[in-house]
Amino acid sequence: MQEIDSKDRQLLALLQRNVKTTIPDMAERTGLSTASIQRRLRVLRESGVIQKEVAVLDPKKLGLGITAIVSVELERDRLDQIDAFKRKARLDEQVLNFYCIAGDADFVMIVVARDIAAYEAFTHRFFFADKNVRKFRTSIVVSTEKATLELPI
Repeated sequence: MQEIDSKDRQLLALLQRNVKTTIPDMAERTGLSTASIQRRLRVLRESGVIQKEVAVLDPKKLGLGITAIVSVELERDRLDQIDAFKRKARLDEQVLNFYCIAGDADFVMIVVARDIAAYEAFTHRFFFADKNVRKFRTSIVVSTEKATLELPI
């Protein structure tokens, strides 16, 4: 694993807050040269520390009024069925986050939909049509008080 020093952490913190921060602005804030910043960013990208640089969108403004937190229990009959469920969740565009967890459920996922009818259609397609799903529990998000991908670095 690559050694992440305090200057790398400063750069990463700046990028987490605003990926459009310019290299000259980063240089001014960190005291590094532009060449050093470019080199560090290249290494951070190539090593996978920076996995992706994206725009954070407002789901409601895009017509996605429902966010659901769903816990899922599988039958656990066969490993190939569990792998198939994982693949299906990774590929589904309505599934924003998908976690394999320890505890009462096997998985937790964050799902978005236009409205309740669209979420219900998702459940029929995703859960009820899958014989390996033992049960699922849904909590509908009433309000988002905090949602971030910024890591505490």
